[in-house]
Amino acid sequence: MKIIILLVSVLYSSTAEHYKTKPSFVKTCSLSDPDFDDCSQEAVQSLFNALGPGLPEIDLPSLDPLKIPKIRILQGEGPVNVNAALDDVIVTGFGKTIVLLSQVDSKTYDFYTKVRVPKIRIQGTYDLKGKILLIPLVGRGKCWFEPSNMTIDIVSDVKLYDKGGFTFFNVTQVHVKYNIGLLKLYMHNLFDGISSLEESTNAYLNANWRPVSESLRPILTKTIEDILLGFMQQIFHNLPAKFMIEDIKSNNLFSKKDEKE
Repeated sequence: MKIIILLVSVLYSSTAEHYKTKPSFVKTCSLSDPDFDDCSQEAVQSLFNALGPGLPEIDLPSLDPLKIPKIRILQGEGPVNVNAALDDVIVTGFGKTIVLLSQVDSKTYDFYTKVRVPKIRIQGTYDLKGKILLIPLVGRGKCWFEPSNMTIDIVSDVKLYDKGGFTFFNVTQVHVKYNIGLLKLYMHNLFDGISSLEESTNAYLNANWRPVSESLRPILTKTIEDILLGFMQQIFHNLPAKFMIEDIKSNNLFSKKDEKE
């Protein structure tokens, strides 16, 4: 199955200086503490709470609502075969993220995080030609998708690097697995606005939300991974690692990084 998703980033290389003193929203934990996982869960929850309205001092936009100029989707095989674009996308709901678990590998510093998001709403303007569950779909107009009761397992690959005398986390990749309790969606102006076809198609897709959700899983997974990777790179390139983990040790994990990166 070939899937290509181009997510036009809302994040930019920050021109602001990184935090020199620990910001108030950061909780510091120690890996040597037997209760590290509990402390880390609280720390990551505090971080998500701060990300909701954004952090303008490091050029980090709001996570809720999150504005994405364009998502481009190409998938060529299987139950989903689409050539689609979503423009002027607004994603809401990530600001209510509940952190269920947060662990850090004491050797590699890779992160494992489990979160629950009660409801996410993705809305924008779509341009679609293709099929979902073998149903031909053609249209252009407004749309929205609402996954509810979503649990997300996040594994983040991490390397350490030195910048300005501080150690920083470099999140190089994010891997996501998720489950949802319900998916609702609506696409306006399907089939050039033929209302009977539009209503019946949307009703069918909602009535069969489980197979629809499964068929869209690769696309939604990649989109979530790209969003999280962008935010995690931006925050951790500006937040010294010792502010999060006070007894961090670089050992031989350092990879020198150019200051401008």
